[in-house]
Amino acid sequence: MESMNRKAAFLCLGTMGYPMAGHLARAGCAMTVYNRSATRADAWVAEYGGTSAKTPAEAVAEVEFAFLCSGNDADVRSVVGGDTGVWAALPAGSILVDHTTGSAELACELAAEAERRGCGFLDAPVSGGQSGAENGALTIMVGGAEDVYERAKPLLDCYAKKSLRMGGAGSGQLTKMVNQICIAGLLQGLSEGFHFAQKSGLDAHRVVEVISQGAAQSWQMDNRSETMLAGKFDFGFAVDWMRKDLGIALAEAERIGAQLEVTALIDRYYAEVQEMGGGRSDTSSLITRLR
Repeated sequence: MESMNRKAAFLCLGTMGYPMAGHLARAGCAMTVYNRSATRADAWVAEYGGTSAKTPAEAVAEVEFAFLCSGNDADVRSVVGGDTGVWAALPAGSILVDHTTGSAELACELAAEAERRGCGFLDAPVSGGQSGAENGALTIMVGGAEDVYERAKPLLDCYAKKSLRMGGAGSGQLTKMVNQICIAGLLQGLSEGFHFAQKSGLDAHRVVEVISQGAAQSWQMDNRSETMLAGKFDFGFAVDWMRKDLGIALAEAERIGAQLEVTALIDRYYAEVQEMGGGRSDTSSLITRLR
């Protein structure tokens, strides 16, 4: 693989970052990792090898590629900025890949700073959840320069089933917003459909069995119908994170004049789920509002 013998750093070893960094290590990259909680980084090194660093600056000081997967814009800024942040030490000519789902505004800001420092930058949010990260089957939506993307693609392929450059800086984040808008609508549709099936006296499992073979089929139906019908939501992509993502999309829609009436309504429904104590539940828990 082209990624063999590359020096790389991975910053923030959360639910997604931990296995993603692991795939890079398995592919032969010489890895340095950083995590706010040092015990998490130490556990990763014990499992995959490599070294851990005390600061983001220390982690990226001698690498060709630095990867970041954090929670939100503020988290990213805290990792890249300041005397111990990424920008304090990232070598000229290296590439920063931000897998965080954040704003297009921040992506453009980071791209401009990278260019000023003689570095490359890609905003590269992912879809596929924890299982996708663990199985190396993520989908990556990428914004940035074509030549930077082509350099980074062999490493992205270590944990992606599909990556695609969507355009310049920020276009990866904009594409992820589309992804979240579509998922929210699908899950509300499934919630109402299953609710209707149960209220009408149908066997909802048999309903899914037949309609999943037709035009109603979707990834969400295939992977969430059974747990939705069983009322199990203690896994997956949390409602709190979906609300963060939808908030970003709604703010961008207001800025560009796009109409997202249904998305805004579903965001309010998710707020109700949070009020019911379901902030950490999977996004498919929308159906709990209807029971």
